[in-house]
Amino acid sequence: MYKSNFIIGVFVLLIGFISCNQDDDNVPINDINKVQSNVENGVWQITKFIDSGTDETNHFTGYNFKFNSSGVLNASDGSNNYDGNWSITNSNSNDDSQDDLEFNINFNLTNDFEDLNDDWDFISQTSTKIELIDISGGNGGADYLTFEKM
Repeated sequence: MYKSNFIIGVFVLLIGFISCNQDDDNVPINDINKVQSNVENGVWQITKFIDSGTDETNHFTGYNFKFNSSGVLNASDGSNNYDGNWSITNSNSNDDSQDDLEFNINFNLTNDFEDLNDDWDFISQTSTKIELIDISGGNGGADYLTFEKM
């Protein structure tokens, strides 16, 4: 009996130690201020953009994205320079939970960048990678957008 209690105790301590060991790259998606700070830090590139089942990542190859604290989103490839707007909002205004954060992008353009315009939901987010999804209301299809820090 004492041996089984000892083993259970060691197991509980081990689980506790593992759960406390957090990856510094992870930024909690439910903390809007930390997510915004992470996004504003550095230069990002689109490494995946799937629009209605079609891979359109190549439309953004060579573009660097900078998310400014003023809400301006700049995309530049050295020759072309586009400004848009970005924000992170809580999509569920009926409660105090921030579990439903949305990543809003808007380029007032009529080129490939208008395809990025949406209120994206977070799949995951670290200090170096942001994975987003949008489920279309019309056909139920999913669009995917991934930014990675350079």
